[in-house]
Amino acid sequence: MVAPKLLLGLFLCLLGTTALATTRSPRLGGTERCSLQRLTASQPSQRYEYEGGSIELWNVYEDQFQCVGVEPVRKTIHPNSLSLPSFHPYPRLVFIEQGQGIIGIHFPGCAETYDTGVQQQQQQQQQQQQQGPRRMGEFQQEDSHQKVHRFYPGDIIAIPAGAVHWTYNDGNQDVVAVAIRDLNNPANQLDMQPRPFYLAGGSASQSSTPWQQGKGSQQQGSFNFQNIFSGFDTELLAEAFNSDPQIVRAMQESRNRGLIVTVQQPMQFVTPDEQQQGQSRQQQAGRGGGLNGLEETICSAKLLYNLDSQREADVYSRQAGKLNYVNQHKLPVLSYLDLSAEKGYLQPNALFSPHWAVNNHAILYVLRGNARVQIVSNSGQTVLDQQVNRGDIVVVPQFFATTAQAGESGFEWVAFKTNRSPMKSPVAGYTSVFRALPLEVITNAYQISPSQAQNLKTNRETESMLFSPQWTSQRS
Repeated sequence: MVAPKLLLGLFLCLLGTTALATTRSPRLGGTERCSLQRLTASQPSQRYEYEGGSIELWNVYEDQFQCVGVEPVRKTIHPNSLSLPSFHPYPRLVFIEQGQGIIGIHFPGCAETYDTGVQQQQQQQQQQQQQGPRRMGEFQQEDSHQKVHRFYPGDIIAIPAGAVHWTYNDGNQDVVAVAIRDLNNPANQLDMQPRPFYLAGGSASQSSTPWQQGKGSQQQGSFNFQNIFSGFDTELLAEAFNSDPQIVRAMQESRNRGLIVTVQQPMQFVTPDEQQQGQSRQQQAGRGGGLNGLEETICSAKLLYNLDSQREADVYSRQAGKLNYVNQHKLPVLSYLDLSAEKGYLQPNALFSPHWAVNNHAILYVLRGNARVQIVSNSGQTVLDQQVNRGDIVVVPQFFATTAQAGESGFEWVAFKTNRSPMKSPVAGYTSVFRALPLEVITNAYQISPSQAQNLKTNRETESMLFSPQWTSQRS
């Protein structure tokens, strides 16, 4: 009896080992998607104009974007305009480059934790008495909804897959947001095609600058879009909502307004300001609904983190610049998205230490200034050596070594990363590989003297990742 059990155990062990060996990482692209002999700084290939703003898309069919499995997007929302509700089968990470406003990110199964309440209704009645009688429908009715979030420049916003989200610009300048859609995320079980789903709006044959799709000659120069309700039978939807079919038809009609619309009157929401914060939770508990695990984790998750704070900088040098990171430890929801970000600034002529990413791809977006960026492949070939400028996107694949030197006006960027806790391996500075290597190894590896090897180890021993331009000043 012992021998058969041993054989069975050995078989199961081999079976499990084989399964692990043949299981491919969800992020690992096939060889047909990772042709990286040449990288280039990239600008948007398409721009769609709508009444309330615009959407710019990069060419997702470029080899570099196919390999890392992301699609960059830049959205501009004009004042008093609304980016219509939508959801995506993949997570998104959004950086607010300019402007401020309101974003709603709504999860299925979460309660309506914010409502106008009696106090706000009384305030509205007092305002109505002071302003005189209003026309029919002008008085704001009492409302309840899930929590909305106010965002500011420098904010990173995490949007999980399947979460309905919308954005409203209630400021006096355009909101400019750059984002990545993580198509290769394990949450996406469809394919590598961008597939946004919209709950409102639509457009017919929006023209744009065409791009080449893949390696073929087919061009895309138009964009036809309808929201998901347009495909349903009107009577069925009316039954589902227990509503008048005429209202349902209004939901189904796009009116060719696109994805970003201008609203007629400024919109107002119950926001978590100082007077209202915490009020909704107490009211919800008073209704007899106790808080459950879902409400305490997903529904109440923090979704925004600001990367502009100098006080919160993870790396800071008065002569070189600063780096701010956000990962799963600072923003726990990123553990579900498996994404993270960093924002950096280099002083004029300062240098970003040569390094490689251990566990992630990086998608770098230039915010201000310029820099010379170099990227080197595993074969020691330079796959990118280019000056990058504002608005450029640069893809840095995992393990490819890279460095950057700022121009005379400095260099500021934000980088999106395809791991919840990214890791760098620098080759210079006090946390570098060279600091870890014995002198004898360096001496014999490069056929240099011990004193020269010592210089390689210690010349930057007081700096990490961001280097002041000492060698440039010595040469000049």
